[in-house]
Amino acid sequence: MREKEFIEIIKNTLNSNYIGDDCAYLKDLGIVISQDNLVEDVHFSLKYSNPYQLGWKSAMVNISDICASGAEPKYLTVGLSLPASVDNDFVENFYKGLKSASKNIEIVGGDITGSDKVFISFAAIGKTEGRKISSRKNAKSGYKIIVSGQHGSSGAGLRLLVQGKKGPEKFIKAHLMPYAQIDFSKQIAEKVKEDYAMMDTSDGLMDSLSQIAEASGVNLEVDFDKIPYDKDLEKFSDFKDLILYGGEDYQIVAVVPEYIAKNHTVIGQVKTGSGVSIIQNNTVQNFSKYDIEKKIFNHFGK
Repeated sequence: MREKEFIEIIKNTLNSNYIGDDCAYLKDLGIVISQDNLVEDVHFSLKYSNPYQLGWKSAMVNISDICASGAEPKYLTVGLSLPASVDNDFVENFYKGLKSASKNIEIVGGDITGSDKVFISFAAIGKTEGRKISSRKNAKSGYKIIVSGQHGSSGAGLRLLVQGKKGPEKFIKAHLMPYAQIDFSKQIAEKVKEDYAMMDTSDGLMDSLSQIAEASGVNLEVDFDKIPYDKDLEKFSDFKDLILYGGEDYQIVAVVPEYIAKNHTVIGQVKTGSGVSIIQNNTVQNFSKYDIEKKIFNHFGK
């Protein structure tokens, strides 16, 4: 997958200790910071999203990165590049959606330029005071794997939109207007004492599990039957793939000590080994990171 190859090249070229998680933890400043870009016809389509929905989702995507670090989301800056065809109503409704999603998170600046398509760029800043910050390299043998929310709904929503269908509306809404898991993140980060791993499921549940397993040098064993999902997904012939690989649910996967896990939905445990193991029908199938990367969304189309 070229995105991950490029990230590895950048990390090695810069020789940076900060690159590797979705947020850089700047301990000396007491903040985490994340940068994210959204490109028309790559990450979103104006055929499916109106400006308000686009503003909402753009904010939630970036707030979710801060939540996945364990920090408290505080500030956003927004860069917009817009084609000449975009009118004042588009900008106003985009920012209304952005403001509605952000609530207590302040939008403190940004930039606006012309372009041939809509490009959206965010910087998100989170406060770390009173919280233990996560890293995907911190999963340890014996830890439990917990998740927030349901999985696969956003992937189903995108499928329905592409097929020109109007419902079930709950799946379409899950795709167009997701929610960042602010409360779940807070509960973990304020209570945990040990190092732990946490990611959001922006690129799918299996991608998050795989990245944590790879960075930590462990095996994550998951019982498929324990993964929460909307039972109406079973109307899709490939619903299991939607649950495992359908991205953009913006739920959170955390790998934590047992005393933290007992108050949450546990879907598996950490073992020695590598990759991700899925238990289904009393059988265990192991997936390497290469197996998983072949099935998840590739920004570069190759």
